[in-house]
Amino acid sequence: MDKNEANNSALKIIPLGGLHEIGKNTCLFEYDDEIILLDAGLAFPTEAMHGVNIVLPDTTYLRENRHKIKGMIVTHGHEDHIGGIAFHLKQFDIPVIYGPRLAMAMLEGKLEEAGVRDRTEIRTVLPRDVVRIGKNFLVEYIRNTHSIADSFTVAIHTPLGVVIHTGDFKIDHTPVDGEKFDLQRLAEHGEKGVLCLLSDSTNAEIPGFTPSERSVYPNLERVFSQATGRLFVTTFASSVHRINMILDIAKKQNRVVTIVGRSMLNLIAHARNLGYIKCEDNLLQPLHAVRNLPDERVLILTTGSQGESMAAMTRIANKEHPHIKIRQGDTVVFSANPIPGNTIAVVNTIDKLMIQGAKVVYGRDKGIHVSGHGCQEEQKLMIALTRPKFFVPFHGEHRMLVKHAETAQSMGIPAENMIIIQNGDIVELTEDAIRVAGKVPSGIELVDTTSSGMVSAKVLQERQRMASEGIITIAAAIDWNGKLLAKPETHLRGVVTTVERSLLQTWVKQRIEEILTVRWTEFAPGGEAADIDWGGLQGTLERELQRSIRRELQCQPSVTLLMQIPDEPPVKVADGRRRRTRTAAQVAS
Repeated sequence: MDKNEANNSALKIIPLGGLHEIGKNTCLFEYDDEIILLDAGLAFPTEAMHGVNIVLPDTTYLRENRHKIKGMIVTHGHEDHIGGIAFHLKQFDIPVIYGPRLAMAMLEGKLEEAGVRDRTEIRTVLPRDVVRIGKNFLVEYIRNTHSIADSFTVAIHTPLGVVIHTGDFKIDHTPVDGEKFDLQRLAEHGEKGVLCLLSDSTNAEIPGFTPSERSVYPNLERVFSQATGRLFVTTFASSVHRINMILDIAKKQNRVVTIVGRSMLNLIAHARNLGYIKCEDNLLQPLHAVRNLPDERVLILTTGSQGESMAAMTRIANKEHPHIKIRQGDTVVFSANPIPGNTIAVVNTIDKLMIQGAKVVYGRDKGIHVSGHGCQEEQKLMIALTRPKFFVPFHGEHRMLVKHAETAQSMGIPAENMIIIQNGDIVELTEDAIRVAGKVPSGIELVDTTSSGMVSAKVLQERQRMASEGIITIAAAIDWNGKLLAKPETHLRGVVTTVERSLLQTWVKQRIEEILTVRWTEFAPGGEAADIDWGGLQGTLERELQRSIRRELQCQPSVTLLMQIPDEPPVKVADGRRRRTRTAAQVAS
């Protein structure tokens, strides 16, 4: 943290993710010696992040201040708001996590799977519930409307005043589940006085209102009725309202639904248990049970609306799914728009499905998807109801934050009372002022879930280099006197070069011999075998070979040296000559 002058009586708001980007929404509030977290999400990797499955915010500041953490508040159950919690709990405890029933049911499963369920206490909340965390924070949950059921805005009561964090929101006057935005409670807070509003900026560039989720229903119904064969539908697994509509239309049109995709299965199971999804048991059937049904009676609901590499729809498009193949006459409906950064993956998936004979229905003009985030008029209404003294646009890329700030200014909030911030900025808030008072580490942490390990920047660079330039592996056997025992073996993978392999092997042998001749004494200074620094020698050889090979080949492949040495060092006998020690097996023979 920068050592700028800090006001100990100020409230500090520190976003670790979610600003100048979409995803990994994570924010902390600090007052005196207490910290509470608001959400802890993940983001998905770019194509350049080879072998990375999950992107998390840098939590160095939280690890260094773990003794201050009093609890967490969760606004809703989307992965970009709860997906990082299990990973963080492996590094520091969170005494208690409060959140909606659906989000907490999903989180509990994640924590059990990660083996960290005992690192926190989970407590569910209902609309207008108020919870105390530590001495300085009183948090009120206010029902909002979003693309997932059980979503909340929070009013955080602090010693300095009330801070409202909208969470992700739209203002849907006709929600599918009938749970309307508690605008009355927002207005009551606005009447009493709101110190600061932190507001969702995702759709800040779009004029007007976001259509109601219910507006999708007749369009989906029309598209489904036009499908003459099997019907595939992919949407966000967490879109409980959308799934409810899909199931209702399937029942009307006499289709049986089978669910494919682990995240979809898990969420629907939790949502049904909690009553957020209601359907007859016989409507949902396992995949094997629908194989003998006529195609026009089958609806397959899958994950993969964002072209995720391991999701069901992507695997189907790539002909990699073990049980499902696209057939001529199938209809595939993408009831979701690509998140920024996913467009190419989605388009590639659509192309592959079409090539295999499917009719694919997608695009904003079809009316089969609406956003879960409010547009400019809803953002204005949020400001009008809460009437904040200070304003900070949250959750969005830079241009969205700028546009949202312009909207707030048009609503009468002075420019000096709002700031556009970045991840890691320390927002210092007092009763009379708002400013950026320093910065904490704000990079990213990369996770390879196949190995349950973090991917360092160095490892990622190595993976990127191997992917773009290939790898050269050199195996060399060296004796106790610093001489090659045999000609090194050189193997190229993914390396483009005009140099003949035999010539490269000869050149590598000469280069190793040169290095050994010049530098051997650095690693065997006393001439004793027991004192040889083999690790240092291997590192030096690898670096020198890498430098030389890149210069000669005019490319940047990774170079790995596999160095072999004899098993046993030679020992001296009485006459001073050296001989090798024999193993027990050799003595026995």
